[in-house]
Amino acid sequence: MSLVFNPPPRRILVRGVNWLGDAVMTTPALLRLRERFPDTHITLLCPEKLRELWFHHPAVDETISFAAGENIFSVAKKLRTERFDLAVVLPNSLRSALEVFLAGIPQRVGYARLWRNIFLTQVVASRIGGVKMRKRSKSEIRRLVIRSQSSAGGTPALPLSSHQTNEYLHLAAALGANPEPLAPQLAVTTEEIESAKGKFELGNISQPIFGLNPGAEYGPAKRWPVEKFIAAAQEIQQRTNCVWLIFGGKSDVELATRIAGEIRHPASSIQHLNLAGKTSLRELMAMLKLCRVLLTNDTGPMHIAAALGTPVVVPFGSTSPALTGPGLPGDARHRLLKSDAPCSPCFLRECPIDFRCMNDLSVERVAVAVLNPLP
Repeated sequence: MSLVFNPPPRRILVRGVNWLGDAVMTTPALLRLRERFPDTHITLLCPEKLRELWFHHPAVDETISFAAGENIFSVAKKLRTERFDLAVVLPNSLRSALEVFLAGIPQRVGYARLWRNIFLTQVVASRIGGVKMRKRSKSEIRRLVIRSQSSAGGTPALPLSSHQTNEYLHLAAALGANPEPLAPQLAVTTEEIESAKGKFELGNISQPIFGLNPGAEYGPAKRWPVEKFIAAAQEIQQRTNCVWLIFGGKSDVELATRIAGEIRHPASSIQHLNLAGKTSLRELMAMLKLCRVLLTNDTGPMHIAAALGTPVVVPFGSTSPALTGPGLPGDARHRLLKSDAPCSPCFLRECPIDFRCMNDLSVERVAVAVLNPLP
């Protein structure tokens, strides 16, 4: 049953999630909220590191951000002065519910979770058909591998409705919003793209521009081996004469520098561009928008690229494309590659056995997938 509003709320606060990829996956729910409340002022509360993500977004009128380490009472004080009518709490944490409670927001809606229900005025039951990400134990992984040696088949495929975007849409539906799936959507302006091209001296390039994103914050189990990234990039460059933009955060500088050095052909005048640690979030978005296709691990930039309309090719190992894949589930523009490893997805940071889920994905298979979306 959805809440009935008469009159509609004048000011809604949406407490956003804390991680980049998850934030992109909340955009369908935000767009449905905008449809439901077209004349309501919607403010998004988010970590400072994600504030730029929401610039120019059609579902968000304003952002309020908080710094890393900022305490709950400071955040609540910021909110209290804004006089919100309704808070929609997207994270499942105790803290996020307590923030809006301490801010005195009269209506507070979020998922029912242990220890926090008392701070919400309406708790929403978990979605029927929802699938939780559960880490496999080392003993379970070994059992699955042994069993696969004597029988066919791996982990059963999950339906498209399992995707994490549907969890946020279900919460929006409790407010009367349309629960039907939408593609995640972000916005970047022509001026931002031109500014980024000027800063990184891309104005005169005539070759196709491809993106490469070889890092992943969560851990090495999400990363296709660097040697395979290098070999695939070399193969694709030879076939297309492309320029590679190499993306990454500050922790990826060494990795990106190595790749940039090894994919450069000594007989070629093409200069690939290493952007690791050099872009703001808005500049990252602008440069991802420029790419004809992005070859990437399962990361935040993967979600950003897809939400900007850039096709992505993603080797999946420890995580599940059915749960957290890029874009609208089933979108044929994206190539989401998995091996037949029986222990995948395990959702672990590091592989406890032989990393077969990623090692089984060949350079040729990935290179063909990158070239496939091209016109």
